[in-house]
Amino acid sequence: MPVPVVSGGFGGVDGLAAWLRERRIDLLIDATHPFAAIMSRHAAGAARHAGVPLIALRRPAWQRQAGDRWTLVASPAEAVAALGPDPRRVFLALGRQEAHAADAAPWHDYLVRSVEPIEPPLAAASVRYILDRGPFAEADDRALLRDNRIDAVVVKNSGGPASYGKIAAARTLGIAVILIERPPVPDVPTVDDAGQAFAAALHVLGLPAERGE
Repeated sequence: MPVPVVSGGFGGVDGLAAWLRERRIDLLIDATHPFAAIMSRHAAGAARHAGVPLIALRRPAWQRQAGDRWTLVASPAEAVAALGPDPRRVFLALGRQEAHAADAAPWHDYLVRSVEPIEPPLAAASVRYILDRGPFAEADDRALLRDNRIDAVVVKNSGGPASYGKIAAARTLGIAVILIERPPVPDVPTVDDAGQAFAAALHVLGLPAERGE
C-alpha cells in the first residue's frame, strides 16, 4: 500500500497509545484477523488512553447451515482432542503458528494447508503439506477433500468468502468439521467490510461522503 508501514509490535497498550499521541492520529481502525484478540484488546485500550476514536473491521463469522456437521470448540488443542482416539484422515487448516496442536494426536493422517511452511514439521507419522494462498473455490476444495478421502476438517471460524470453500465442500460431502470459535474481543463500533470502514472513517473525521467516490 502506498502509505507508511510499521512492522512489529508497538510495546503493548502504553506503547501504542504513545505512538497514536506522538503522530496525532485522528482515527484508529482495527483491521486485524478475527483471532488476533490480543492486538484487538491493545487497540481498544490504546485508543481509550489516547482519546482516539476506534472502528473495528470484523468480517462476519460463518453461520451453521442445514447439513453442516459442526463440532464447536474453543481452541486448537480442543479441536485436535475432538478428533477422538481412532485414526482419521484430517484436513488441517489452522495456519503456521497453531498447526502444531496436531502433535498431541500423531495417530491421525493429516493433510495440512498453509500459506507458509510449517516449521518444524508436525510430529505425526503421516503428514502431507500444501502451500497455497486463497481464495479457494468450493469446487476445488470439494475435489481436494474427496480425492484425499478426508473425514474431518479442522479450521478456525475466520469468516468471509475467501476460505469458505472448505466449509461448503464439507457440507456437500457430509464431512465433519471441528470449528474453532472466535475469541472474545472488545465491544467497540464495528463494521463488516472495507467499504463500510471507509464510510465510517469519513463520518468520524467529519468529511463529506463524496470524497470517497
